[in-house]
Amino acid sequence: MTALKLEDLSPEDIDSQEMLFGDTGLGLDSIDALELGVAIRKAYGVTVETVSEEVRTHFASVRNLAAFIRAQKGMGE
Repeated sequence: MTALKLEDLSPEDIDSQEMLFGDTGLGLDSIDALELGVAIRKAYGVTVETVSEEVRTHFASVRNLAAFIRAQKGMGE
């Protein structure tokens, strides 16, 4: 969580369906999105090349992001 400056939150505090960006949920912004992308690349070797509606959907929630990473790593659901 330190990559996103969410030190005051533990993983248990975040609902996997909670929105990551915008005025609701965690309220992350575009800078946080870049940091999250870098952290995912470092931790999982998954790179997001272009921002599209599909990528925005993947980054909408922790659950979506986890499914995206599993799919990219060939791990299935």
